[in-house]
Parts: sequence; C-alpha cells; structure tokens
Amino acid sequence: MYYSVMLEEEFEEHAEKAKTLPESTTNENKLILYGLYKQATVGDVNTSRPGIFNMRDRAKWDAWKAVEGKSQEQAMSDYILKVKQLLEEAAASA
Repeated sequence: MYYSVMLEEEFEEHAEKAKTLPESTTNENKLILYGLYKQATVGDVNTSRPGIFNMRDRAKWDAWKAVEGKSQEQAMSDYILKVKQLLEEAAASA
C-alpha cells in the first residue's frame, strides 16, 4: 500500500463521520459510499456476486464492482469527497 498516512487518517476520520449521516441519505448514496469503502480497504471485488434472492447484498456487491480498478488511494479520496458532500447537503437541508 503506497498511499500516504495522512490520506489514510483522513479516510478513517470520514468513515466515522459517515456513520452520522442522516437516515434520509438515499440508498444510492449509501451504496456509492459502500463501494468506495470496500475498494479503499480491500481493493477489487474478491467474491462472487450474491444470488438474485439476496437483493441487498447483490446491490452492495454491484456498487463495489462499479469502482473496480480504481486505486485504493483514489477510492479513499473519492470516499472523503462524497462524505463531505453528503454532510454539507444534510447541513443545508436541516
């Protein structure tokens, strides 16, 4: 892993902040965050796609697959930006 310690610390900080997002956060946005988080922490998808009767896990797997090939560093940066955007939107609508 070649990303900077500062980026990793900021990523972990925003992973904690993501837990404070309002319940009104759309499933689409939650899935984007999930995919970026998995890509940042694990890398490319390493499991088979869940079956059709497991829609929740299938949607999460698809979100992860959608960012396949993205470097872990880029996934961390994108995740941080997405969390910031969602927190700003939540603050603006509060």
